[in-house]
Amino acid sequence: MRTPRDVVQAHYDASARGDLDAMLADLAPGARWTEAAGSPLAGTFTGRDEIVARVFAPILRDWEGFRFELEGLIAEDRRVAAIGAYSGTFRATGKPMHARVVHVWEVENERIVRFEQFADTHSIASATS
Repeated sequence: MRTPRDVVQAHYDASARGDLDAMLADLAPGARWTEAAGSPLAGTFTGRDEIVARVFAPILRDWEGFRFELEGLIAEDRRVAAIGAYSGTFRATGKPMHARVVHVWEVENERIVRFEQFADTHSIASATS
């Protein structure tokens, strides 16, 4: 049986490979995904289809070389915090971005049920204008 930390690590391993399907393979059907207020993608989205349409599709469309560099995971029971940084270049402006970020995950029965992003949204938004 995989631990919540294992489930979250698998997401980031898939992200490093550029494998979106594997990144989202462990989402529960009603998973809730929250992007930080102040971010160009701000909001809470439910289920794989909405998460892909409102988060991952715009990232792939609008950012060149977008990536999350994982620095470490902190796990306690069913919650996992990931510490790291985003980087990339916004295509429309050509401006680069580097932003510190923490992701908080909640995992139940080896399925991701909740994700919340805490990020330096000023750095992200500055690259878009």
